Amino acid sequence: MSTTSSGPRTRMSPQQRREQLLDLGVRLFATRSLDEISIDLLAQEAGISRGLLYHYFGDKVAFREAVVRRAADDLVAQTEPPAEGDEIAKLLHSVAAYVDFVDANYEGYLSLVRGAASEPALRAVYDDAFRALGERFFDIGSSIVPDTPASRLLVRGWQAMTEELVLAWKAGETDLTRDQLLDLLVASLPALMGALPA
Repeated sequence: MSTTSSGPRTRMSPQQRREQLLDLGVRLFATRSLDEISIDLLAQEAGISRGLLYHYFGDKVAFREAVVRRAADDLVAQTEPPAEGDEIAKLLHSVAAYVDFVDANYEGYLSLVRGAASEPALRAVYDDAFRALGERFFDIGSSIVPDTPASRLLVRGWQAMTEELVLAWKAGETDLTRDQLLDLLVASLPALMGALPA
């Protein structure tokens, strides 16, 4: 069976092709652990040779790091709060986007969290994303999260708690609905801030 093209094929630049392969790697990240996302799998999914992938990424470690970096960048971008709205609405938007990202990319996200404990390259990506996500809570509004050393420490703890609760929720370890989980997470940050000494 033959197919006919409706127009001339556009040749991609090396950078465009690399970006396309990274996008495919991030799609695989949604349903597979990092150990399952290999050069062989991506070559098969993309219909290209392993050699071409090595040309774009160097080796499998660099490829995996590039995929994780892209996924982390996507997470940071997706959780950006809106410019308008009150502080609680902005907080809810960011937390809901985080929950939805973990929900949609559970296998890859879970393996990133686990891998960050033992692999320095993954740890660096994880730490960069964790820091960017935490920093935005100080931009949402000072009436919820004042920018002090104590509140910064509390935000780090709240982030770790949030990650743990969301992963447990996704794993089915609780009967909470998504909305109940969001209510719990959004209410807990101002409550922690309220415990700070005056």
